[in-house]
Formats: sequence, structure tokens, C-alpha cells
Amino acid sequence: MGGSRRRERFDEGAEGDGSLRLCAATRLARAPEELIRFVAGPDGAIVPDLARKLPGRGVWVTAERQLVEQAIRTRAFARSLKRQVQVSQDLGGLVDRLLRDRVGALLSLANKAGLVVIGFAKIDAALEAGTVAALLHGSDASRDGCDKLDRKFRAISAAAGRTAAILTPFTVDEMSLAIGRPNVVHAALIPGGATDRFLSEAERLGRYRSGSGTSGPGADGHGPSGHAAVSPNDLV
Repeated sequence: MGGSRRRERFDEGAEGDGSLRLCAATRLARAPEELIRFVAGPDGAIVPDLARKLPGRGVWVTAERQLVEQAIRTRAFARSLKRQVQVSQDLGGLVDRLLRDRVGALLSLANKAGLVVIGFAKIDAALEAGTVAALLHGSDASRDGCDKLDRKFRAISAAAGRTAAILTPFTVDEMSLAIGRPNVVHAALIPGGATDRFLSEAERLGRYRSGSGTSGPGADGHGPSGHAAVSPNDLV
């Protein structure tokens, strides 16, 4: 009975209360920021709750696509909720798309806040001025242009004792859509609150796609810190 209460504490809790959550796939306790919450809708269909605000009992899964797919295979959602549920076989893909959309929306907000620089010459000038927090390239962009900017950013960041955050979470078309300008191949973000929120969500998307959180700490509740932990799949 004590174990049941302990699992209850892991599975649920007030937003921001600092409690750990139990991953339904690995049975390891992690901080909520390292997991994705799912709930059953009125029709019994499992839906992602990325903002962790939907009503109902939640099922928490480590924020990695391979573990979401493992939870589907092992019927972890039904077992955790103790009821019959409907789980789409594309749930892992749906989470990826929703995370990508959130990152795109945050990039759009950063742009509206005046924190996004586009155009090769303007980005180069921002690098020279030391005002760049992160570089973005279209995942389908030519390597030649990327490499020149990357080398400069890495050198400047190393001299300042920082890791260069270089991300490729979008295609050129997706990045152009988020920023609202045609053919955006490269972009730079300058420091600010909207940039911090973008980088935090981009880090989550990167971990989800690469599975880089598997080998990280779990039960002690200490996850990756800082934006240097952006996934290798999204870090050039």
C-alpha cells in the first residue's frame, strides 16, 4: 500500500511542485521537465499534454521517441491508467510534430520580439559584435554557408568559455514559415527571454529525436542543464 501511495506521488502532483514523476516505459523517476505527459480524452484516446495542463490522470513517459513507442508496444498507457484506452501507432510521430510546432511558434515570437537576425551579412556582423546566443540553419541548407558561420561562432564562443548553440531543427521552408520571410536559410538569435524559451523547447525536441536523455540522470531528479545540452541531431 505504501508503494501504491509512492507511485501516486510520482505520477501526479501540482505543476511546478518539484515532485518527481515515474516514467511508464522505464519505471524510473524523473523531473517533469524530462518527460511528456499524456492523458486519455473523453473518447479514451491517448493525447499528448505538452503543456502539462490538461485535466485528468496523467501518464508520464521520458521525452524520447523510442520510449514513447516502447510505451505503445508494452501497453503502458492502459496499465498506468488501469482502463482500456485507444493509442495511435503514430503517437510518437504526433509528439514530434507537436514539439516542432511549439518550437516554430517560439521562434516566431522571438522574431516578433526583435531577437532574430536573418541574412548572411547581418548574422556575420552580429557574430563580430558578440551578440549571438544561437545559430540556426535549415536542415537542408548547403554546408558551405553553414560552415563559415559555424567556425566563427565556435571560435567566439570558445574564447568566451561558452558552448556554441548551433541548431538545425527545421527545413528552410519551415524556418521561413516561422519567421514569416521567404527563403530563410540561416538565422541568429540574440539574448532575451523569448530566445531562452525557444532554446529550452528546442533542446526538448532535440532530446526527443535523439534519445540523448536515456543515459542521463533519472531518479535524483537532476536533468540536463543549460542550452549546451541541445541534441547532437539538432546541433551542427
